[in-house]
Amino acid sequence: MASYRIALIPGDGIGGPVIAAAWAVLQAAAKAEGFTLAAESFPWSCAYYLETGRMMPEDGIESLRGFDAILLGAVGWPQTVPDSVSLHGLLLPIRKAFVQYANIRPHRLLPGVQGPLRAETFDILCIRENTEGEYAGAGGRVHQGSAHEVAVETSIFTRAGVERILRFGFEQARARRGKLASVTKSNAQKYSMVFWDEITDLLAADYPDVEVTRYHIDAMAARMVMAPESLDVVVASNLFGDILTDLGAAIQGGLGFAASANIDPTRTSPSMFEPVHGSAPDIAALGIANPIASIWSGAMMLEHLGEPAAAKRVMRAVEAVTARGIGTRPGQDKTDAITAAILSAVG
Repeated sequence: MASYRIALIPGDGIGGPVIAAAWAVLQAAAKAEGFTLAAESFPWSCAYYLETGRMMPEDGIESLRGFDAILLGAVGWPQTVPDSVSLHGLLLPIRKAFVQYANIRPHRLLPGVQGPLRAETFDILCIRENTEGEYAGAGGRVHQGSAHEVAVETSIFTRAGVERILRFGFEQARARRGKLASVTKSNAQKYSMVFWDEITDLLAADYPDVEVTRYHIDAMAARMVMAPESLDVVVASNLFGDILTDLGAAIQGGLGFAASANIDPTRTSPSMFEPVHGSAPDIAALGIANPIASIWSGAMMLEHLGEPAAAKRVMRAVEAVTARGIGTRPGQDKTDAITAAILSAVG
């Protein structure tokens, strides 16, 4: 019997209850498909930061290295810890240390979910570069607090980094419907984004079976609203991918349905799976957080671990529940009620 060790990081706010919900569903699917999942939970969060002065201990990365995967809930509590501290103290270090360079976010409407658009049949897979680009953290501030203060933030694009994320996008497109949209702003950013476009064109020769279209970020944002059904795989830099995938979450009905995976395609290090919605402090104590994004992220984890039957079992259960109208509207159903319905459907 296969067994997998999973690191759970519930984090802040609604991260705790949605990770608990996802873990219950994943355990049920594992039992049904004949394998086991073993968890170790880590308390790293903004509360942990207030106690220790760190978002995770100095040996945090090494503590995670031996796990098969990481399931994370949410990071951030801006009332007490600035987002720039919480993000750079936990989430980004994990992504970079484990070279989780491919951030994958699926965007489609689940049965019974009504999105804000007329289009209902879109199925977009956004691939976001996850370790460099605009979020590289290169820069600084001088003369702070004075009238002469200067802030510099430098985007870092390496040939290796751009090529590997584009190649990953091409491979995903080849496995799906054979269409790749590469997103830049090369008319305005004449170095980094022209560089990205050039590498896109070079790699396209290796994938003659994939139809490649280049879009500027503003045109892509409009297309995701006006013609989302025309898109298949969308690949973009760290910043552009971050923005586009929040738009993707909106057109699929909201952040409660937005799943993601932070993947090391080489499988040298553990990959990390997390819902996109954040800690949601305004509803953290109300028991109404939608666990579907977390459960969907868990299904992506099972797929990555080599358990596709279990992943499909989870997604069939989610779709059966949303088709009945459960968990389809923000605040309509309690977290526990949605979880119980999905658990029942897992079988």
